[in-house]
Amino acid sequence: MSGEGDGKRALFSQVKETAAEATSLLRAALKGSLATLSKGAGHPYASLVLTATDSDGTPLLLISRLALHTQNLLADARASLLIDATGTEADPMAGARVTLIGSVQPTTSATARARFLARHPSAQGYADFPDFAFYALKPQSAHFIGGFGRIVDVAASDLVLPLAGAEALIEAEPGIVSHMNEDHADAILLYATRLLGAQPGAWRMTGVDPEGCDLVLGARGLRLPFTVRVTDANAARQEFVRLVGVARDSPLSPLAGRGSG
Repeated sequence: MSGEGDGKRALFSQVKETAAEATSLLRAALKGSLATLSKGAGHPYASLVLTATDSDGTPLLLISRLALHTQNLLADARASLLIDATGTEADPMAGARVTLIGSVQPTTSATARARFLARHPSAQGYADFPDFAFYALKPQSAHFIGGFGRIVDVAASDLVLPLAGAEALIEAEPGIVSHMNEDHADAILLYATRLLGAQPGAWRMTGVDPEGCDLVLGARGLRLPFTVRVTDANAARQEFVRLVGVARDSPLSPLAGRGSG
């Protein structure tokens, strides 16, 4: 009985770890391949889209109703979104990627616009065009591949983060992000280089949620996880201070300074 229980706990831990890796890929991504069903013919149609995530991890898109993929979605909301993190791998098939399966519809989220534009400032120039709107992919499941032999299906419940109890953090997010970028750029640089092994540069924070924060430099995004669930601005400040201490005690990653690919 004990062996059976240990096996179940190990499997549960593995599933949670894989789900965390899948959501981390999604949080870090700036683009993805959106597959829709061609209106009329029904053939799969894949297109490149910019991506962001809402506070709970729901994938966000800013798309025009004039685009073929949007016309497809208006006829049939079913879609999938491939996030490919294999760009720096010598053998792409050994790298990580995740495909989310669900439905894409216009979103009424109060935070979608700000989070998307924080991640893609250039989109501000066309976000208010009458044919553009923010959409969300409501995931039903995901298929994660972490390299050869690491293939796992992830449930929708493991992809979307419950936000109950963290309303204060969500409300304070714009101020937290602005404060970190304007007054603590040195701390953000430490997070990127010492904790995440990235190249030095003008890294900026684009979002914070109960489980972590998102960093961007040019065409590369990073996900910095928290070790505790953060639910308000004070808790976020304490975690950022703690992470600075950890980063200062960490040696500069040998990956720092290399191109991000």
